[in-house]
Amino acid sequence: MVFSTLKDKRERGFLDGQFLIAMPGMRDGNFTRAVVYVCAHSPAGAMGFIINRSQQISFTDVLLHLKLMDQNEAIMLPGSTRDFPILSGGPVETGRGFVLHSDDFTSESSIPVSDDISLTATLDIIRAICDGRGPARATMLLGYAGWGPGQLEAEIVNNGWLNCPATEDLIFDRMLDGKYEKALALMGVSPEMLSSEAGHA
Repeated sequence: MVFSTLKDKRERGFLDGQFLIAMPGMRDGNFTRAVVYVCAHSPAGAMGFIINRSQQISFTDVLLHLKLMDQNEAIMLPGSTRDFPILSGGPVETGRGFVLHSDDFTSESSIPVSDDISLTATLDIIRAICDGRGPARATMLLGYAGWGPGQLEAEIVNNGWLNCPATEDLIFDRMLDGKYEKALALMGVSPEMLSSEAGHA
């Protein structure tokens, strides 16, 4: 569903390129205080990535697991490459990796998400990052968040989410702890102002 939804741009949803910000009353523990970047929204459903959840696996771990290099080669990587950010993108297909990145890198498998951001889920971008040929801004995510037809709309109506236009700076901000508050600030809202009972039009 993930790539068919992304590739079908004829039916763009109003949430494409938006942040979803979890309300305090969010019942699904997977999304407590989550900020989700919506990559695709259509009548077929929606998909996106949580951008403020840390992941215990390091980029070096990924390289070794994929057998793209051995331990000695990994040690020789620049610190900036070894520290390449990896986030927990959502509860669906948590063993699958995706790279959200600026549009200065493209491959045959890259899918434009917005005018400035693309998504690539193949090894070529990992190799490019290791070789110093990768995008200027990028984040790797394991897993994604997915919703069936009408599911996300219902959650918004039931006060599960706030939504606002996404910003590239916040998507790629490596300081995860403050992202929830920063996303709310885009709307002029502070966490203290939120109520799990309040409606949202």
